[in-house]
Amino acid sequence: MRTLVTFLGRTPRQVKEDSYRETQYDFGGGELTSPVAFFGWVLMQRLVENSGLDRVVILGTSGSMWDHLFEQDIQLGDTHEDLRLSLVDAVENKEVTQRHLDQLAPVLKEHVGMEMVLHIIPYCQGESEQVELLRIMDDLVEEGEQIELDVTHGFRHLPMLGLMAALFLRSVRGVVVNSIWYGAYDQETGVAPVHDLVGLLKIADWMQGLVSYDKDGDYSVFSKLLGGGRGELLAEAAYFERVSNNSVASQRLGSWMGLDERVDPNNPAAVLFQPILEERLQWHKKSPQSQQEQSLAWVYLQKRDFVRAVIYGMEGLITADCEHGSDPHNHDSREEAKEHLRDTETGFITLGQIRNTLAHGNPPKEKVKRIIGSEKKLANTLRSLFKQLNVRQ
Repeated sequence: MRTLVTFLGRTPRQVKEDSYRETQYDFGGGELTSPVAFFGWVLMQRLVENSGLDRVVILGTSGSMWDHLFEQDIQLGDTHEDLRLSLVDAVENKEVTQRHLDQLAPVLKEHVGMEMVLHIIPYCQGESEQVELLRIMDDLVEEGEQIELDVTHGFRHLPMLGLMAALFLRSVRGVVVNSIWYGAYDQETGVAPVHDLVGLLKIADWMQGLVSYDKDGDYSVFSKLLGGGRGELLAEAAYFERVSNNSVASQRLGSWMGLDERVDPNNPAAVLFQPILEERLQWHKKSPQSQQEQSLAWVYLQKRDFVRAVIYGMEGLITADCEHGSDPHNHDSREEAKEHLRDTETGFITLGQIRNTLAHGNPPKEKVKRIIGSEKKLANTLRSLFKQLNVRQ
């Protein structure tokens, strides 16, 4: 289902003409729309012609110009005159109720030829009313629905609420927000250029990706944002890193870093976040391999992923020991290095006990039991052990 969700405000009344002020809208291309008081109508017509539309949801306050829907843009005749006059009075006194709208919505539906939903919303002057707006919108959309969101009319803070609503509906309803329309009225020309603000959602996607990565270190969240071969390289690198194969992970990251265009140059959001992402993936440039593993140990410790922190800390120490004269990729060499560290470093033994408890659920020794008794104690202990064992950042 494809739905236009639009807000109905209250433009100034022109006393002489006894009508609301009309505006011409410019979608680009040099042609202006006919003068209208409510942008939702010309947007609806454009969407019907270009991509099809199944229904329209119009949201407004008790003081919005609801009467205009039945006086200017839509002529209903005398059939529902009593209801219309009652609505006119209610608008004048800013006392429109949901009952007024429910009575007239079927008439509007019949006239327009598609489902019309008219709904009262609060003035959104405080947090509770702003949350109420999101709840109302949640009730009015369906799972997976395609949304065209228009934030032209209404409060000055409505575009911010509209963006929040778009993010909210995508998260809780899985809706697809195709566009966020805004007609920016120019007082000097009397014309309103129309902008599509949906690019803000792309910025929000990258921000959400960074939050997710900073939390758990999984940069595969960027694979969909990059798309194609770029995204596949990052997804593969993230997978191999998370199965403790940082050697292959580093190779995949190196391949991505070696691309002439690591992000789509035509995607402004991706270009904006490219250096931020690259900064977070600098570990793969460190050499030798032991430095990469030890650096990841600190990264995961900072993210409170204690299992991976311990694993990479120990593997980094084993690799470093091998690098003094044996092959760090040979199983027997690594076993010998592990035994050497156990014989010479008591801190390495403690790391192993912590690892076995965290990774395998082994019953902890009393010492380890105390260490893992609180998150703060565990974090401080690992930090202290890493420094003692010279695990390099």
